[in-house]
This record gives sequence, structure tokens and C-alpha cells, in this order.
Amino acid sequence: MAQENKYENKMRNEYVESIVNLILYIAIFIVVSAILQYLIFYFLPRFGIVLGNYYVYINVSLTLLLGYLIVRAFSMVIYHSLKIKYTEDVAKAFKSVFLIIGIGALITVIAGEVGGGLAGVSVGGFLGIVIGFSMQQTLGQAVAGLFILIARPFKINQYVTILGDTGIVSEVGILFTEILKDDGTKVVIPSNLILGNKIYILPSKNQTQQNKP
Repeated sequence: MAQENKYENKMRNEYVESIVNLILYIAIFIVVSAILQYLIFYFLPRFGIVLGNYYVYINVSLTLLLGYLIVRAFSMVIYHSLKIKYTEDVAKAFKSVFLIIGIGALITVIAGEVGGGLAGVSVGGFLGIVIGFSMQQTLGQAVAGLFILIARPFKINQYVTILGDTGIVSEVGILFTEILKDDGTKVVIPSNLILGNKIYILPSKNQTQQNKP
């Protein structure tokens, strides 16, 4: 019991730490952005140093660096919050999905900053559509993988038949499920193909062999 409480306290501490990191990165981004804007547009021009034309590129570099840290910190908040209630596989799966979506949104924002104004909105929107189409299949697999990890219709080391392939489940991931067949062949099945199809949970391999006449 003491060891279990210690583990729960550790998870809660990690969750709180991830929230603190997220708030810290956001605060740093706001403060640094304000300082840069003050220096470039108010302070440095007094001394004849004009960097206004380069502000966009400086701001994009800052957004790229701290924006990634913010996205990563947010995905870690999701990971630690879900890890308290669900298995680590589910938490990792959600973390990966939010990280992918966050990076896509970050790239769209940066494209908008570079384009500026209406052009930036157009470029950002176009890039968002391109990213959406290019990641459609991957995100579809990821969402299907999340449902599989949450519902857990089968577990690792179970003897199953999925989409006509029979074997032992060796790995259940967010994008793929791996099955090791009796002849040693490893079958990698996309998660979106598994969802919506029949899954046969068979007796263990040893039991199946014993039942054979």
C-alpha cells in the first residue's frame, strides 16, 4: 500500500511539474516577445539602429523555438494527466497525437507571420489544408489506435485472429498492432483497419494444440 501511494504521489508530482513547465514557457514567450518589441521599435532606434525590417524573422525564430517547447510541454501535461487514470500506452498515444496537431498548428502560425496580413492568412490557411490532407491517414490511424488502446479489445500475449491473420499479439501501438504468427512471421496491421472489423480472441496457443485430436 505504501509503495502504491508513493507511485501515485510521484505521478501527481510529475503532472504538477508539467503544468509548471507549460506556464513557465508561456510566460517566457510573452516576456521575451515584449522585450524584443520594445528594443526593436522604441529603444534601439534612439541610437540609430533600425531593425524593424528584421522583426518578422526574429519573431518567427522565437516562435519556432519557444512555440515548440510550449507544444511539447502541453503534450506532456496531457500525458501525465492521462497516466494517472489510464495505462501508459494510452497516455503516450494521446501525447503523440497532441504533439503532431500542435506542430501542425505552429507551422501554420509561422506561415501566417511570414506572409503578414491577408496574405499571411491565405498562406497559413493553404498550408493548414496541405498539412491536413498529408496527415489525414496518419491522424485517422492515430485516432483508431486511441480507441483500441482505451477499449482494449485484445491485449499483448493474447492469441487472436485479426483480418485473417492468427497469432500472438506482440505489440499494441497507436498506429499499428503487431502479431507474431505460428511460423514466426510478424504481421503489422494498421489501427484503422482493425477498428470496425471482427476480432477473434482464441484460446491460448498451448490450449489450442492440446484440443487438437
